[in-house]
Amino acid sequence: MKSYSVKLGIKLWAEADRPREKLMLNGRRHLTDAELIAILIGSGSRDETAVELSRRILASCDNDLDALGRLSLKELCKFKGVGEAKAISIVAALELGRRRKDANTKEMQQISSSADAFRLLLPMFADLNHEEFWILALNQANFVIGKYLISKGGLAGTVADPKIIFKVALENNAANIILAHNHPSGNVKPSSQDINITKKLVEAGKMLDLFILDHLIITNKKYYSFGDEGLI
Repeated sequence: MKSYSVKLGIKLWAEADRPREKLMLNGRRHLTDAELIAILIGSGSRDETAVELSRRILASCDNDLDALGRLSLKELCKFKGVGEAKAISIVAALELGRRRKDANTKEMQQISSSADAFRLLLPMFADLNHEEFWILALNQANFVIGKYLISKGGLAGTVADPKIIFKVALENNAANIILAHNHPSGNVKPSSQDINITKKLVEAGKMLDLFILDHLIITNKKYYSFGDEGLI
């Protein structure tokens, strides 16, 4: 005798197990990551519910939301049951979360250590799969004037153009500068090119009375400080 497996859609679940209703009844903190994503994508497919689809997506990232945030639209659309609209909803929600983290750093205005700079800059680099070069412009008391994108590159590198760096710093009345770029590979060790460009920028800055206080190489989890390592 054949046995049949029946998949019940969310609308046929017990009310306490349906993500939207669960959120309304118990609050957002009672939902799992998969249930929150299921609310975003709205529906699953004939073969699985939205929650099951969300669990499958999360499992592919080892249930790491940071890793999920690094997936592109194209990569998300590879999952059966995920079209462009669903992928956009996931990317947009995770980007809002990243921006919320960034907004929370605005209370910190003065840089007194490499860790301070890392916390301020991390949201700029979170989830990037390409290299970017940024600067922190500081006043004489090391209060932050602003964060400025200098260049974008590919997986292997980006350009740190001294003319653009010092132009941006001078236009914003900076007295001190902190350089920063990311390594999408996750390896924070500086390359010989990183070391050489840092030395050139430090010397050029001295001539303009614009002092390079540090250069950070940043990944999603950690950083390398040229200043802490005695290279500036």
